[in-house]
Amino acid sequence: MIETERRVAPRVSLPSTIRDAMIEHAQREFPKEACGLLAGPKGTIEAIYPMRNADDSAVTYRLDPTEQLRVFREIEDRGWDLFAIYHSHTHSEAYPSATDRRLAFYPEAVYVLVSLADPDSPAVRAFTISDGDVDELGVTVS
Repeated sequence: MIETERRVAPRVSLPSTIRDAMIEHAQREFPKEACGLLAGPKGTIEAIYPMRNADDSAVTYRLDPTEQLRVFREIEDRGWDLFAIYHSHTHSEAYPSATDRRLAFYPEAVYVLVSLADPDSPAVRAFTISDGDVDELGVTVS
């Protein structure tokens, strides 16, 4: 008899301080979408980089290019890796929209979404997006 392996989705280990900072950033920017980067050494998350949404929009986001360049340089200077790009959804679930999928230019990065659809209970979910294909990752808050 052949046993099949049970497939377990990869997980993201998200420090509670980082999760809380993302939610606070999303709430502070509401009703506009918030966005930023998460980085750290060797597949970990050590720092959050809240950034200005250059779209200044409630339905789309674009990292401010000047801030993005500065943050990428800082991450590189530290010897870290970009781990994730995060943004908020102000009125919809924490799931990549068609626009999010189309504009996912970093297939090696994790995409973390914060939903404020239920303001009393913000949701945080993580995904990989490659060629428009979305795979959800589990999130463990530590």
